[in-house]
Formats: sequence, C-alpha cells, structure tokens
Amino acid sequence: MRLVALVVLLLSLVACGQQQNSDIQAQAPQQYYQWKLVTSWPKNFPGLGMAPERFAERVNQMSGGRLTITVYGAGDLVPAFEVFDAVSQGTAEMGHSAAYYWKGKVPAAQFFTTIPFGMNAQEMNSWLRYGGGLALWSELYAPFGIKPLPGGNTGVQMGGWFNKEIRSLEDFKGLKMRLPGLGGEVISRLGGVPVTLPGRELFTALQTGAIDATEWVGPYNDLAFGLHKAASYYYYPGWHEPGTNLEFLINQQAFDALPSDLQAILTNAAEGVNQDMLDEYTMRNIEALDALVNDHGIKLRKFPDEVLDALRNTAEQVITEQAATDPQMKRVYDSYMTFYRGVRRYHKVSEEAYNEARDSLYRD
Repeated sequence: MRLVALVVLLLSLVACGQQQNSDIQAQAPQQYYQWKLVTSWPKNFPGLGMAPERFAERVNQMSGGRLTITVYGAGDLVPAFEVFDAVSQGTAEMGHSAAYYWKGKVPAAQFFTTIPFGMNAQEMNSWLRYGGGLALWSELYAPFGIKPLPGGNTGVQMGGWFNKEIRSLEDFKGLKMRLPGLGGEVISRLGGVPVTLPGRELFTALQTGAIDATEWVGPYNDLAFGLHKAASYYYYPGWHEPGTNLEFLINQQAFDALPSDLQAILTNAAEGVNQDMLDEYTMRNIEALDALVNDHGIKLRKFPDEVLDALRNTAEQVITEQAATDPQMKRVYDSYMTFYRGVRRYHKVSEEAYNEARDSLYRD
C-alpha cells in the first residue's frame, strides 16, 4: 500500500509540473512580426494588385495578428522592376511580381511565369506542385536568399492592343511593342522591337506613339487601364502568355526566423490566393470583354493562322536555343517539356476532347 501511495504521489507531482509548464507557456508573451511586401503593380490595382492585399489580410486573420504585412505598390517603396533585389537584400521581407522580369539575372526564371505556346494555368499549377517545378524554382532563387511561391495566375491572356491591323508577318516589321519575356524575343526575330515597361506607363506610351502596340493582361485589367482609348484593335489569342503565373518572393532569412505555425500560414495563404486570382480573372474577364465590345466598340480580331504558325515556330527556336546555352535553363526546360508533353497527351483525350464536344452542341 505504501508503494502504491508513493507511485500515485510521484505521478501527481509530474502532472502538476507539466500543468505548471503549460500555464507558463500559455502566459508567455507572444512575439509579433511586422513585414513589408513590395509589388510590381499599382496599389490596389484590380486582380494583380489585389492579390497581395488579400494575401496580407489572410495572413493577419489566420495568425491572429501575430504577423501583419503592409503592402506597397510599384514605386511606393521601390520601383516595379526592383522587387527581386529588394527582397533579396532584405529591404522588404516579401514581394509580389512575375519571374520573367528577372531574366537578366536568372534566365531560367522565365519558365516560372509563362512561355509562348506553353502550359495553361491548370497545367502550370500541376507542374509546380506535383511535377517538380517548385523544387527547381526554389533551387534557382536560393543563391539570392529568396523563397518563391506561386502567387496567382491570370489564365490565358489576350494578344494585345494594336494601332493597326495585323494581316501578315510584314506588319510586325519595325513594330514597337511592349512585350516582356521570351515573347519579346520572338517578335524581335520577326522584325519587331520589344519594349519592357511597367503597367502604369502603358497608356501614355501607346497614346503618344512611343510604342505601336502593347499587351498587358486581359479584358479585366486592360479595361481598368483604359487601353481601349489608345488603340482600337484587340487581338487574340495570347500566344505569348497562355497561363501567366505570378510569384510571391519571401526573404529566406526572414522566413526561417518565423515559428513553424507562421511559416505554414504564409504558405497556405499563398495557395489560397493563387487559386483565388484565377477564379476572379475568369469571371471579371467575361464582364470586361462584353463591355469593351458592346459599350466601347473595340475591334476584336484573331491573329491570322499564318502569323500564329510563324510565332509558334519562332518561339520553339528561341526557347530551345536559349536552353542549350544555359545549364540552369536546360534543367528547367527538360522538366517543363517532359510534363508539357505528358499533359498534352492526356488533355487531348480529356479537356480538349470535352471542349470540342461541348462546342459542337452549344454554338453562339
């Protein structure tokens, strides 16, 4: 009996000690974090600019205010095209932008936004999450102290705004067009002059004739910028950006300093916003295109087949040539194309076959 009583006493003491430790931990002051997030978009710009705002709101809610993020638009803290450096150097803990803007630093980064005639949003998300794409992306940014996460997708974009009709390849000769990434290299091969400009400069450049054409995103964002007031011809499809993936950039050192639950909150908030952007663009583009055609009388045009064939062939040459000269780009290219070929085979008997069957039943 004495032995039993002693064991009970010891267990009680251990339980009391554990409870006291739990009480102390519960009463310990929680650490709060305040981060800055810089973007390449105007503050609160529809779609692109709202994604980081919604991300910050989600993080604040899920963390109970332990991690608050202040969002800065392009030019508010750093210029639009200096987001990568700002995050790398720790000027801001996070950024929201598009990877193809950094092709001068990391040529292979272009694959993590979009490539001409490449994968759409659904396919891109699948490659990143389950096809090895995110691991390669993380490896690519690691030397710069940056952790990347998918930060939204606009879906298939439009082909752009033009001051003249595009009837043949000759119409690209000497054409000054705002077109970043590999798409810009493609039109350069066809005699065009690619120009890289931040979004807020597009309307003025197009209106004044500093450029002859521009692509931005699609009806939702193009209407918000008023691009229909500077050019009349609106072309499709967006061959150069078939599924434009945006990115969250996180300073790796700042991320590592967070407790594990806040790290999980960041990654989960990014996943939610990644899907939310695509859902929003799908709906808003429907409304905006109707407004552009019916209310503003823009001239909606499809690129001629001859032009699309030339763009596709030239894009293939550009991509394979660049991949052959850069070892990092070659690794990313091989992974991308392996997944791309596989998903094309599957989608021919699934998504594409269904769309073809559906369109034969419901014709506008």
